[in-house]
Amino acid sequence: MVSTEVKRSKSYFIDEYIARLEKGDALLDDTPQNLVEVVGILKSYGVVLDAYSVNLCYIADTQFLKLFPFFKYFNGDVNTKKFLKFLWHDRINYEYAEYCMKAMFWHGGGGLDAYVDTPEFAAATEELIKAYFKYNPLMIGLHKAFKDFLPEQMRQMAYYSGLGQFWRVMSDIFINLSDSYDRGEIKCIPDVVKFILDGLVADAARPITYTVKVRDQEYDILPKSAGLTFLMDTGVPYVEAVFFRGTPFRGTVSYNAQAYEISYDLGMFNYGALYADPLPIGGAGIPPTLLMQDMRHFLPDYLQDIYRQNVRGEGDIRIQICESFQKSMFCVTTAAVQGLAPHPLNTEDSEEQMANRKYLKGWLNRILESQILKVNNQKTAEVS
Repeated sequence: MVSTEVKRSKSYFIDEYIARLEKGDALLDDTPQNLVEVVGILKSYGVVLDAYSVNLCYIADTQFLKLFPFFKYFNGDVNTKKFLKFLWHDRINYEYAEYCMKAMFWHGGGGLDAYVDTPEFAAATEELIKAYFKYNPLMIGLHKAFKDFLPEQMRQMAYYSGLGQFWRVMSDIFINLSDSYDRGEIKCIPDVVKFILDGLVADAARPITYTVKVRDQEYDILPKSAGLTFLMDTGVPYVEAVFFRGTPFRGTVSYNAQAYEISYDLGMFNYGALYADPLPIGGAGIPPTLLMQDMRHFLPDYLQDIYRQNVRGEGDIRIQICESFQKSMFCVTTAAVQGLAPHPLNTEDSEEQMANRKYLKGWLNRILESQILKVNNQKTAEVS
């Protein structure tokens, strides 16, 4: 029999977390352990995002319209030593960056998704294709026969560039957060959330543009006139696609339509970072394993010391990294929720409070289905 203390309704937790957010607290509990884990893992993540950003932008700028971009992960520096390390898998796993890009591309949303389907984008892409294959009649003929193939490649390239630019900003925010923590300026989880929120707000209107060059001629694929911006057109769709929806992990669910293991409605997907069970990390077909492996190389000493004190030491370090990473993503989610609220969450105006609470309930109905209760050790028999 479940005790009354444990058995709580979903509405109870919604009210609790609304109260937290209105007080300026975060979704994640404010504890010294959580603070160290979040700052430490975000420092490592910031280093990895820097590499991911550089590579995504390199691919978008130099590998567009190449049918077989064999060396796209080399960032233009192909040599024997690097090639051997690549074969030995002693490298950054850029495949995870592409996984996130494809999740965004698949789920869509925001101004970037809308713009790549406009006549303006189609016209710019057509002009680029004709210029790029000017001396290749075979490819021009192929393009005429399959009119959607090459434009679809350029839609993907727009997402390569857009996500690369988004991660450029996030990398700087996370590295600067770590530096502030080292200086003693970050003392609690709400400080972490505020620092991230300030960074998001500072770059919210930063233009997202994409220009490529063919024989010294530049082509604006995402021109500044399109009005695409960092927060609403890449940040929000990224949170939706990667934090919440994600994609089904191969090997964990059946892709057979008759098995009904994958929802028919993409809006009901819950394979994102906030929902992930850390235990399968390391298994085949689990893309976040690549990210955890990358972050393992850049962990600050104080975080490694914490992991070594665990019962299994470093034997399950990828799982421990995933748990810390999930905590950090709840901080980023808190910053996003605060930043997108219709009114300041500490408002005293009753009408604004009602509007905020309606807005927050929409978010919390989804967030409470994630790992947040488990992360905060709020054990419950049922949440419905």
